[in-house]
Amino acid sequence: MPTYTVTVANLSLSQQQKSEIAEAITTAHNTQTGAPRFFAQVLFLAANEGEHFVGGTVNQEPQVYVHGLLRQGRSTEVKQALMSQMLDEIVRIAKITAEDVWIYLQDIPATQMIEFGRFLPAPGDEAEWEQEMTSEKRARLPK
Repeated sequence: MPTYTVTVANLSLSQQQKSEIAEAITTAHNTQTGAPRFFAQVLFLAANEGEHFVGGTVNQEPQVYVHGLLRQGRSTEVKQALMSQMLDEIVRIAKITAEDVWIYLQDIPATQMIEFGRFLPAPGDEAEWEQEMTSEKRARLPK
């Protein structure tokens, strides 16, 4: 469901920090949207030195950029609470300032997303959708 790509520049995150950030993003998404935790996926990328530009100039400062793809249908208040929770946790875990974190959320209609071989449900219809999975697949989902 939601896919969060975390790209870092001029910053090296340990495996522990990546795990903590992935957990923080998953928790924030679950807490703020009510969607099951197993819906959230988090990917990490790192920009090589000289590959991140701001204003046409190579950026020398540490930066964490989060791009989240979400199902359409969440209110502005929910999305801002989600971003605020993620921001606070990323700052704490990565030991950087809030000014070094950029977060963008992008809405996609559920009818334009397939996961687990099926079109995604509208927000709020996850339980019924999950029950249509095979029992084997449900048993392998993270809790």
